[in-house]
Amino acid sequence: MSRKKIIIIGAAGRDFHNFNTYYRNQSEYEVVAFTAAQIPDIDGRKYPAELAGNLYPDGIPIFAQDELPELIRKYDVDCCVFSYSDVPYQRVMEVSALVNSCGANFALLGPKGTMVKSTKPVIAVVAARTGCGKSQTSRKVIEVLMEQGLKVVAVRHPMPYGDLVAQKVQRFAEISDLEKHKCTVEEMEEYEPHVVRGNVIYAGVDYEAILRAAENDPKGCDVILWDGGNNDFSFYKPDLTIIVVDPHRAGHELRYYPGEVNLRLADVVVINKIDTAHPEGIQTVRENVARVNPKAIVVDGASPIRVDNPSLIRGKRVLVVEDGPTLTHGEMKIGAGVVAARKYGAAEEVDPRPFTVGKLTETFEIYPNIGKLLPAMGYGEQQLKDLETTINRTDCDSVIIGTPIDLNRIIRIKKPNTRVYYDLQEIGDPDLTGILSDFVAKHIK
Repeated sequence: MSRKKIIIIGAAGRDFHNFNTYYRNQSEYEVVAFTAAQIPDIDGRKYPAELAGNLYPDGIPIFAQDELPELIRKYDVDCCVFSYSDVPYQRVMEVSALVNSCGANFALLGPKGTMVKSTKPVIAVVAARTGCGKSQTSRKVIEVLMEQGLKVVAVRHPMPYGDLVAQKVQRFAEISDLEKHKCTVEEMEEYEPHVVRGNVIYAGVDYEAILRAAENDPKGCDVILWDGGNNDFSFYKPDLTIIVVDPHRAGHELRYYPGEVNLRLADVVVINKIDTAHPEGIQTVRENVARVNPKAIVVDGASPIRVDNPSLIRGKRVLVVEDGPTLTHGEMKIGAGVVAARKYGAAEEVDPRPFTVGKLTETFEIYPNIGKLLPAMGYGEQQLKDLETTINRTDCDSVIIGTPIDLNRIIRIKKPNTRVYYDLQEIGDPDLTGILSDFVAKHIK
């Protein structure tokens, strides 16, 4: 019997996981290619033989998603599997129409076929969109559990942009591990806050191997925390699912894939940013949650900000640097840096677009709706250099760093600058402390 030929449509993350859990070592399928979108410079590589298994001694090629019609014809493909996240439904179905028009089936893999079961209790923190506030929610969950004397090991959604074999299983317990694993800015933004708070975080490519390592971490492990990426659903079967939704983008929780999957699966819904969102947006989110998941516990939350040096903002012409993915495929128009600029009385938010160079200029061409914010893009050495050059070229008095890491540690910013910090703050009851106390009583023996 001939093997069914598959293309996995991805972005260096969920696509590799879908292959590892659903297709690897399955002789009835032949994955002939991956395609790549969202992430720069991923296409043109291979998913290596060392990770692909015995059926793929030469590995699996990765192409740009633009080549999809040609690839379907070239390989006589039976099915294309859509495997990346934070995508509007219209775009998902456009890809489906393209695939079907080329003669192939179009598929979406679900939790049953792709979630790995842990030997430890699992809490999954996921979101409706990129930039909702997963990171500070994950930190809050870890803090509450650590206060109860539990050892929590976090596992982050994949961001494998380098040597995939070397990145099979990555463990971050010290700041030096970020350099050891040659992390991009996006990776550092997710790993560094965990490390500085004293808990271990894992990431990489092979998420079953990662899970087994995390369960047996040298520092001990009582609970696995899945720290989601974009709006993807968990790679691990959770015992508790917490979704974060954003009233600044009210309605998106029902219009983006797979964010609505998360909303329907959630045990707990955190409505974040209530302190800065319009009441109408908050009410829309409440109504949507009640409509599709009325059994979920709803927690009201805020992410109040603070800065190192307010005097560098008040009355100044400021350049605001924000988390890259939140501005690009997350489509956010306001981040922590913008909130800080307005809260502390900046005279002007300076438009960086006349000053961009290289890869950052390309980013604004690909995502023209970013506006007057500068995304902290740093997927490679050249992007970091371009980020540094752009910041230093911009005609401004000072720089507001709205990313979760200290950019001064990795680039040289020659202008006065101040960092923005933000943590999840629950409003009223129910709160995560009570919810997690019930979880511990039920799942920790």
